[in-house]
Amino acid sequence: SLCFPQKLWKMLESGKFQSIWWSEGGKCVAINKDLLEVEVLGREGQQVFRTQKIKSFMRQLNLYGFTKMQRDFQRSASLPEFLAEEAAAAAHSQILYYYNPSFNRAHPSLLERCKRK
Repeated sequence: SLCFPQKLWKMLESGKFQSIWWSEGGKCVAINKDLLEVEVLGREGQQVFRTQKIKSFMRQLNLYGFTKMQRDFQRSASLPEFLAEEAAAAAHSQILYYYNPSFNRAHPSLLERCKRK
């Protein structure tokens, strides 16, 4: 049986899920929290992970050394642009970004360094 980082890697590489993907050129994992709960954690019968709770999934990320990244949005000075950016930022607030230096799409050999704390 695969450990958590291996399952996560396999899932990202499969391209079968819309709730989780590589971002930042394969250096970060992007997660649509609400969609992940339905698409991955709520699957009957064929569970990918041992949990059905998003908090447990995130705890696993933390246990394996992933850190949550903050997204920096540059704000415009004009009101219409600012409001449009606010709407985009609100849509993005459902997206969580996690980083682990040993979890990099371009360097699968680093995966073995992802150890549980």
